[in-house]
Amino acid sequence: MPRRSDRETPLRWTVSRWLLASLLLLVGIAAVAMNQLPALGAGALLHPSRYRVVATLPTGCRAATFAGAGVELKGWQCGAIGPRRGSVIYLHGVADNRASGQGTIARFGSRGFDVVAYDSRAHGESDGDACTYGYFEKQDLRHVIDSLAPGPVVLIGTSLGAAVALQEAADDPRVSAVIAAETYSDLRTIATERAPFYFTSGFLGRAFALAEHQGHFQVDAVSPVIAAARVRAPVMLVHGDADTETPPDHSQRVFAALGGQKRLILVPGARHNGSLRGEVWDAIERWLDSVLVPAH
Repeated sequence: MPRRSDRETPLRWTVSRWLLASLLLLVGIAAVAMNQLPALGAGALLHPSRYRVVATLPTGCRAATFAGAGVELKGWQCGAIGPRRGSVIYLHGVADNRASGQGTIARFGSRGFDVVAYDSRAHGESDGDACTYGYFEKQDLRHVIDSLAPGPVVLIGTSLGAAVALQEAADDPRVSAVIAAETYSDLRTIATERAPFYFTSGFLGRAFALAEHQGHFQVDAVSPVIAAARVRAPVMLVHGDADTETPPDHSQRVFAALGGQKRLILVPGARHNGSLRGEVWDAIERWLDSVLVPAH
């Protein structure tokens, strides 16, 4: 009879070969995944989720198409109720659309402002297949401002929209005031902070380079904190002190860089996209009344 050890030897070899094959397969899968990580990162940056507008047309508004910088932007154009004081442009956040501006339309339309809300490029029903976080979006905004009736222009933006508003206000003297909620200080910092833990600095660098090539923009040119030094219009920054998606130190850095009239409100307990609530809106309205002094 064969000894027991003789019987076990083929089994040990079979198990060892299976483990080795499995290990090689895992290494191969990992290598492929690592090579794809930069492309996945670039794609996630450039192509946020797009949601079509399902909200009904707000009262007093009409559907409008605005000519952006090489793209058509779908939106709403809403008339002021009562004596006109100027125009408000609402700018939504990433993976959002103009429907989130319905409250802004109702609030400021009844206070004498024409209100425009539109889908940012690569969002909602607007043209464009790449989000560039303000690089091209500020040019789109400039074209929308071109279409407004004369008078003060107030920009109200959240997250992405706040960053776009600040970047445009830096170079457009027609902007009379900016309300920026939960802005990021610069694209490279916020994208790095939000990246999954397995995105090393090397993978992130390759992802940014791919995004720049595919989106035809420069990541480091997207910087509200650099733009802030050139903003001359009054700015109110609003940020939730419990925001973990875009920590409040982003707004604090922008606030420090602003050289003109400015105010920062840190909202206790508010998370991302949760800072614009009742008492904060009241403070915004009082602040606007103080900075939009009619010319005599």
